[in-house]
Amino acid sequence: MTPPLVFLHGWAQSRQIWYQQQRAFPQAHFLNLPGHGGAMDAPADAWLDLLVAQLPDEPCALIGWSLGGMLALEIAHRFPDRIAALALIATTPRFRTDDAWSCGCDEATFAAFHEAVASASPRALNRFFALMLHGDDLPRSRYNELARHAVDRQCPATSSALSAGLALLASLDLRQSLALADLPVLLMHGEQDAIVPVAAGRWLAEQLPGAQAHYADACGHAPFLSQPERFNTILKEWWQQ
Repeated sequence: MTPPLVFLHGWAQSRQIWYQQQRAFPQAHFLNLPGHGGAMDAPADAWLDLLVAQLPDEPCALIGWSLGGMLALEIAHRFPDRIAALALIATTPRFRTDDAWSCGCDEATFAAFHEAVASASPRALNRFFALMLHGDDLPRSRYNELARHAVDRQCPATSSALSAGLALLASLDLRQSLALADLPVLLMHGEQDAIVPVAAGRWLAEQLPGAQAHYADACGHAPFLSQPERFNTILKEWWQQ
């Protein structure tokens, strides 16, 4: 029997960004991070417990994208009995670069995230959405369609949630907590990811030799969004194994 699927989105988005997976996996659970998509705000140190409280009673297959992938890794580390399998999309164990980690987001991009929050400008977050799809070979009409359907403009992330998410991106370092035992792991990463370099995904694959890894050509930070047929097929086959 396949475990229930649970999807965790990334920073500044909502569960709406999975709209093409909601059609493909109608029985799955799609969670909003605190303060995103109309969910109640919470301080950063409460996010993990709030998310775990929403998981199914039986062990689930947890699918996390970007910040959601980092949180999924932390949940699997701290609550292993709740997780049957883990799919990590455009995920890194550490978001920012440092002297011992060259696979992180560059400082200019991270500073731009802070500027977007400080300005409280929808235009700034629109630029972040464009950066997510940087590297995808999309016609303008397809880009506009994705932006129209994937972004929750009725319930945007609150400024406090954006700040809390940035604090987590800045502080989480999961490089020493990757002992996932025999947990089945799926890794998916766009080769042209401008936010989380594909080198981070390849590093995870080296640390998790039993993982099934897929790298998408001509694809940026959101392969499930820009290449949904391929993504859904890979995820469904892995989930049903």
